[in-house]
Amino acid sequence: MDLGELDRLAQEQAALRAVATALARGAPPDELFATVAEQVGRVLQVPLVSIVRYEGEHTATECASFSEAGAVFPVGARWSLDGTNVVRMVLDTGRAARIDDYTGLEGVIAETVRRQGIRSTVGIPIVVAGRLWGAMVASSAAPEPLAEETEERLSDFTDLVASAIANTEAQEEVARLAAEQAALRRVATLVAERAAAPELFEAVTREVQGLLGSGAATMGRYEPDDTVTVVAASEDFIEVGSRWPLDGGSTSATVKQTGRPARIANWADEQGAIADLAAGKGLLSSVAAPILVDGLLWGVLNISSKEPDPLPGDSESRLVNFCELVATALSNAQARAEVERLAEEQAALRRVATLVVRGVPAAEVFAAVAGELERLFDAQATTIARLEPDGTVIIVGSGGSAADEMAVGRRLKLESGIVLAEVMRTGRSARVEDYSDTSELLRRLTQSLGIRCSVAVPIIVEGSLWGALGATTQREPFPADVEQRMAGFTELVGTAISNIQARSDLAASRARIGAAADQERRRVVRDLHDGAQQRLVQTIMTLKEVHQALQPSDEPASELVSNAIEQAESANSELRELAHGLLPAILRHGGLRAGVEVLASRASVPVDVDVSVDRLPALVEATAYFVVAEALTNVVKHARATGATALARVEDGCLQIRVRDDGVGGARPDGSGLVGLADRLAVLDSQLRVESRADGGTLIAADIPLRD
Repeated sequence: MDLGELDRLAQEQAALRAVATALARGAPPDELFATVAEQVGRVLQVPLVSIVRYEGEHTATECASFSEAGAVFPVGARWSLDGTNVVRMVLDTGRAARIDDYTGLEGVIAETVRRQGIRSTVGIPIVVAGRLWGAMVASSAAPEPLAEETEERLSDFTDLVASAIANTEAQEEVARLAAEQAALRRVATLVAERAAAPELFEAVTREVQGLLGSGAATMGRYEPDDTVTVVAASEDFIEVGSRWPLDGGSTSATVKQTGRPARIANWADEQGAIADLAAGKGLLSSVAAPILVDGLLWGVLNISSKEPDPLPGDSESRLVNFCELVATALSNAQARAEVERLAEEQAALRRVATLVVRGVPAAEVFAAVAGELERLFDAQATTIARLEPDGTVIIVGSGGSAADEMAVGRRLKLESGIVLAEVMRTGRSARVEDYSDTSELLRRLTQSLGIRCSVAVPIIVEGSLWGALGATTQREPFPADVEQRMAGFTELVGTAISNIQARSDLAASRARIGAAADQERRRVVRDLHDGAQQRLVQTIMTLKEVHQALQPSDEPASELVSNAIEQAESANSELRELAHGLLPAILRHGGLRAGVEVLASRASVPVDVDVSVDRLPALVEATAYFVVAEALTNVVKHARATGATALARVEDGCLQIRVRDDGVGGARPDGSGLVGLADRLAVLDSQLRVESRADGGTLIAADIPLRD
């Protein structure tokens, strides 16, 4: 080996040591690349050395350039790889390439090389972790081509460059992963803290833009009408809450169609409202990933860039990580909302069930059901309709705007297209979400009221269709399960109606029994008066005539007749009292006021009478009379009272009866007399109330409804 060869090797080893030293001390990539280019230029004694990085199939970026003549190829310059040049040849083959003469070659690089007087070039691939990263190019202006060993000598430097790039990329990857994990942790913390949806969405788009994009990050929710609503945006170029059609080409449209991540390399090549907005805002490319909630497509997360370089190839997978966190938050929120919804629904059902158990009037139950449905389903109007024999319906309950449009008592003729009509026709639940095919009148009505959706479910009473429960909304269509959820209320309505009918039938039956009993009492009293009493009176008169005829001739017989007269008069008196107990004549002829006054006059304690009523139905008068009679009997027998009051008056459509004493109290409502009164009052849909405290006196009270 001659001295020249040794000197060359020494220079080359010194250059490699300089590069290795820079690599060992962790020099930044741009500094390391500049050092390599300079050392290669001095070792090979060539006027120009470049290091370029491939940016896809069509461009390369200048990462370092050494030239004795100055910055021929500025760092950062982007070169088109069209035409013929060693950079293109290395990219196509993955191997070293050379061009010894650029005369007549086409392309930007070829033209630039010729202008600089370059005659020949050699390019060596820079391979990092098994992939082609870029190329190192040495150029010469000498007439003769570069030496044959140039490729081999350059390869030692490209190995060092590849190591530097690999180390740098590893460090960058670690930093990127750390930043991404930190961002994911911040989002996960919000999810764990149950942050409100707008806060979470805004945080996700902000983190995603910080990690991936130079343009904007947006999140959208897919709507049933094939649009997407913006729920968050990291930049103000798009309005949150705005709705966009999924027409033309866009990442949102592709994700909606496929349910998979999507990418757009150049917005200028796309059409549609979203594409026009993106291009107008200077966005060049975008990547999007789907947000799947419990397996269903909910929305989309987009990241866009204004840079000419495409977004990194792993952008889709990195977006998916954030989408999964959003999906978890939404799923948790939906689960919580479902639990809250069920709790609210069960509470509403309990409130209605309580009214049914209490036996409140049907109108009160209907009003409560209409109100509960309005709140639960965010309905603008609710109605309860009863089917009539003539095929019409009568509104028996309504809520919301229906309280005016569908007032209680209004009769409706069922027209085709109305959900109530469909329920009455089929006996099954019905729904209308499009009124365009209905009559002109109904179409105008629904448009004027802003009705978008109507549902109705049947009310079945004892196996037969009784009516329907309906609801309408002016907003989004009702959920798919609303009919099933409404059915729980129709069952309660049906139970209430059955109970009311049963109570009505029972009350009517009791009333008939009570009226029949009183009628029978009147017959017995009449029979006693017209029969037994009259015969006893006739017997007494006959005995008196016999007694007078026997005196004074037959004193013993006269005495026997006198005793018979006394016994007959006593029997007649007892028979009269028995008749009065069955139904006093004074009650029949003078009414309740006269009857109570007689009862008070017979009592052994003073009784103040305050009866301010006129004649009432016979059954009501008799029941009220027996309440006062039993109460005063208890006062005399048990109360040890010094006085009592008996009050009867009509107030709020009821006959109010109050008997109060100042006795020792302690009356028991389960006594036989009071139990009998309670049963008699039940016939008139009334109840007996007993208030009796020790040493506090006793109050016997009842309120008897007065029906027309």
